[in-house]
Amino acid sequence: MVPNYSTEETVKRIYVDCPVSGRHSYIYIMVPTVYSIIFIIGIFGNSLVVIVIYCYMKLKTVASIFLLNLALADLCFLITLPLWAAYTAMEYQWPFGNCLCKLASAGISFNLYASVFLLTCLSIDRYLAIVHPVKSRIRRTMFVARITCIAIWLLAGVASLPVIIHRNIFFAENLNMTVCGFRYDNNNTTLRVGLGLSKNLLGFLVPFLIILTSYTLIWKTLKKAYQIQRNKTRNDDIFKMIVAIVFFFFFSWIPHQVFTFLDVLIQLHVITDCKITDIVDTAMPFTICIAYFNNCLNPFFYVFFGKNFKKYFLQLIKYIPPNVSAHPSLTTKMSSLSYRPPENI
Repeated sequence: MVPNYSTEETVKRIYVDCPVSGRHSYIYIMVPTVYSIIFIIGIFGNSLVVIVIYCYMKLKTVASIFLLNLALADLCFLITLPLWAAYTAMEYQWPFGNCLCKLASAGISFNLYASVFLLTCLSIDRYLAIVHPVKSRIRRTMFVARITCIAIWLLAGVASLPVIIHRNIFFAENLNMTVCGFRYDNNNTTLRVGLGLSKNLLGFLVPFLIILTSYTLIWKTLKKAYQIQRNKTRNDDIFKMIVAIVFFFFFSWIPHQVFTFLDVLIQLHVITDCKITDIVDTAMPFTICIAYFNNCLNPFFYVFFGKNFKKYFLQLIKYIPPNVSAHPSLTTKMSSLSYRPPENI
């Protein structure tokens, strides 16, 4: 749907150029169902991650601070998901008012940037810990990690400000319904392009290149360690983690980023064919499902590679208090995430 805004002072009335694009009965059933599944799994799982990291692992590693903030960022997004499930189920009729339209939209944007920035910092931290274990000890401190997380939250908030400013509810005259969408001035193409490209560049391309570079250098270091130590089992596990991290990050986000770029072209009227608009509007909610389902599983994906997290998780399931050790050799380090190659490498 491409909104065509009236030039009157009452800017809340719009005319949709392609009114039937993206409006299919199966979307109104499938997408809310998937959103509900993501909400249940995400709230339950990320809450457990927060409890384990904060209460059992006591935030004693730099990686644990990033993972805790990653889970919290996902929870911020998840609490808005019921609104979007209801919005889709009601055939894109928004009944929750302008304030919730802005806040729920900002929650999505905030989670996108905060999660991607945290994943990027986590990859840099893993690079420093594994490739430069001695030199990085001065930089890799708990204080620096906390300041970095605060900076990430602030940066994600700033990046989400345009959403709060320009996202509003409008009455679509030719649909006879209220929708929650972006409002741009008809001549303000810079803002349209800027918001779309910032999502593509800051929210995906630049972080992906940093993550790919970091884990490629880690892989080379571990390969050398394997040649010296012949510690095949341990290194194979980390190799699998590296491949999985890069693979899932790229393939879960690339569909949404591609269709976001196509949506920018539609907003700029570069694409005017309603058939293409229908394809984009139909695919967009499904790409969001893929992206955010993977996003909400990120904390599991990282922490379950740490053997000690699994032990703490079992303690929580068995109702064993945090101060009671379930095993005499249990430590507070995330061993798999804090791997150190020999210093002579």
